[in-house]
Amino acid sequence: MQFVKNILKSPLLRLTSLNSLSVVTRVIGGLLASKMTAIFIGPSGLALSGSFRNFLASLDAFSTLGLQNGIIKYTAQHEKEKDQLYRSLATSFIVIGIAVIVCAVVLILPASYWSARIFNGNREYGWIFSLTGFALPLYSGSLLFMAVLNGLGKYKQVIWITILAYAIGVLLTTLLIYNMGLTGAFIGLLGTPVIICSLAVVPVYKLTHGFAFLKLRHFDRAVLRNLLSFSLMSMVAAILSPAIYIALRNMLTAHSGGDVAGYWEGINRISVFYMMFVSTFLGVYFLPKLSQATSDAQTKDVFKSYYKVVIPLFAIGLVVVYVLRKLIISVILSREFMPMEKLFIWQEIGDFFKVSALILAHEFFAKKMTRAFIITELLSFAVLYTSGTFLIAQFGAEGAVMAHAITYLLYFIVLAFYFRKKLTFI
Repeated sequence: MQFVKNILKSPLLRLTSLNSLSVVTRVIGGLLASKMTAIFIGPSGLALSGSFRNFLASLDAFSTLGLQNGIIKYTAQHEKEKDQLYRSLATSFIVIGIAVIVCAVVLILPASYWSARIFNGNREYGWIFSLTGFALPLYSGSLLFMAVLNGLGKYKQVIWITILAYAIGVLLTTLLIYNMGLTGAFIGLLGTPVIICSLAVVPVYKLTHGFAFLKLRHFDRAVLRNLLSFSLMSMVAAILSPAIYIALRNMLTAHSGGDVAGYWEGINRISVFYMMFVSTFLGVYFLPKLSQATSDAQTKDVFKSYYKVVIPLFAIGLVVVYVLRKLIISVILSREFMPMEKLFIWQEIGDFFKVSALILAHEFFAKKMTRAFIITELLSFAVLYTSGTFLIAQFGAEGAVMAHAITYLLYFIVLAFYFRKKLTFI
């Protein structure tokens, strides 16, 4: 009982509750989109939309050069140092602006190539890549503005913007899928970030006194060199993660068919829904706290609050999800997806260790530990691809989730050993 009381009394829980409202809104939107996709285009359509999601995940990093975590760190660190803050923000905005222009051109001109590349030779969807290129300034702006608000510690504003944007996005995506099927699903994936950008630009404009920092004289090459460390870290994950998941999905399609690949995408989609509660909170609350920590003792306190509050709540949530898995499949997708029931146990084991490791991985970003981050990421992706290739050949979709569980168990063990001096409270 004392354990429960400690959680309930934690000041962290109050922000968690507000964050949970934000995530619930996002989950509802995802649930409706997944349900509509399942009904109107089935497992194979869900697999195609999953490939486009993976592509957008890479585009996030390329168009912003993976600087979001760097922006959060330096904005939080220099919040009260106007000159340094302006140099950090100006450098980030200018460099990202150039990257967005380059990425937009690369998307628009060879759009049919991207369609064939991502959708296994199908050039029919070249138009969505052209549309993505034109929407890219707003799409990337959503990531940039929210990173600034996070860094400034405006947690409640970030959460309320997210709630409103996803509430609007729910309606938009549902209508698009209902009327346009898979085409609507693709467009819906672009809609919410555009709405977030439109809502976030106003508070950022006010907090920075009309973007007063955005002048060439504030551009600083020294700041850029520091930021590029974060870019390198983000790019490794941005390039390898979607590429590996697309490769594994193609292996699974070749081995077991498009519907089975859709079952794997279905369990990944459900996982994304409950993982939002942790991943959003990590970016909104814990990364700025880790960035501000100047001693091992302060870092240890941040870790302790995470493992004492977030992990127990997440574990309870996983148990609930597993018990209700049949109902969840029926409600979120359809009974056509019921064969994916056997995938839950391995997926949840992997997700538990992934969440346990995420706070440690964020310490790499907070303290700009580039080399250690890249080495551990490369190792984890090597394990995922190697084990996935072998296990999919043996067990199909179940092999894919086994690979997920093995990868994140090993990933957590490696990071826990690396940060063992800061985890002495466990």
